[in-house]
Order: sequence, then structure tokens, then C-alpha cells
Amino acid sequence: MTDFFVGVGFWRGYVPLYNSVICNVFLSHLAASSTTLGGIGRNNMALIATGNQLLRDLEKSGALGVYVPLEGGFEGRYQRRLRAAGYTALNITARGLGDVAMYLTGVHGVRPPHLGKKSLGSGAAVGYVYYVPPIISTQLEQLPPKSKGLLLWIIEGNILSRQEVEYLANLPKMEPKVKIVVEMGGDRYFRWMPLQDTLAAA
Repeated sequence: MTDFFVGVGFWRGYVPLYNSVICNVFLSHLAASSTTLGGIGRNNMALIATGNQLLRDLEKSGALGVYVPLEGGFEGRYQRRLRAAGYTALNITARGLGDVAMYLTGVHGVRPPHLGKKSLGSGAAVGYVYYVPPIISTQLEQLPPKSKGLLLWIIEGNILSRQEVEYLANLPKMEPKVKIVVEMGGDRYFRWMPLQDTLAAA
């Protein structure tokens, strides 16, 4: 019985040491990957730290094009960093936007699927048109008092035309409180560049 308690005491003292060794090995391996794997290590280390580089680049250019790993997860972590920095995030998809400029900044009409319901009168029996206020103006009016601005995160941006990408790249100049991130495609690691530069890279 005495040997048992001695063994338990030894193990209790050994566990913190063991955990410390494992932690140091993991951190040294992560630091080594940051020097040997180029952008992969740098982006992972920035993610573990604060994501300040993404925030600085976003505030400098106003609009970024990002390339994300197809397994997902990284974009959500970076969004949390930006929300923690004071931005209010809004996620939308590029599919089905139609006229991007009107959808974001103008009153636009939409005609939902009528599902068998027909409009009355002499018009075409395709359902009524409903008018929706501009999404950016509406969101800016509802920002919390201490918010730094609106972060518009657009997924599936690879389907946008060059004209639409150019419009999104210039939108923060017209609306300084709006920052835009467009997912332009996939990559082996999370990386970004000014949205205007993605046109030259395409």
C-alpha cells in the first residue's frame, strides 16, 4: 500500500512535467514549420496570435480577395479576429446576387418563386415583384455605436465577373465604413491579397 501511494505521488509530480515537455515539443515543431513551409507556417502563426496582419491589410486596401483551404475552418477563425477588432460581420454568397451594385446599394426588385400562386389582373401570371432596401445602407444604420464598421464577407466570389469584382474593390472608397472580403477560390493554405490585385492574378 505504501508503494502504491508513493507511485501515485510520483505520477502526480510527473504529469505536469510530461505536459510541459509535450507542449514545448509542439511549439518548437510549429516554429520550425513557420520557417520551412513558407506561407503555411506564417499564416498559421498569425492565426494563433491575433490575425493583426489581415486586419492591417484590410484597413489599408478596404477590400481583400482571399483563398481558403477547401476543408474550411480558417475563414471562420479570421472572421472572429475581425469581429473582436470591432467590426460587424455579414456573410452572403455571390450566387444569386444578380446586379451586385443594386443589391448592395440600391432599392431592387425581387420576384420569389410563386409556387403556384399567380398575380391578379392583366399582367403576366408569374407572381408579384417585391422591393427590397439596399443591404449595405440598412446594415450601416443598424451598427452598434462602438462598431468600427461593416465587414461584408462574400463566399463563392469566383463566379463574379471582372466588372463586379472591380465594383467591390472600389466600394470601400465610396463607403469608408464598409470593408469587403471576397473568397476568390481555394488553396492549400489561407492567403489574401488586395481585391484589385486578384484581377491581374486571374
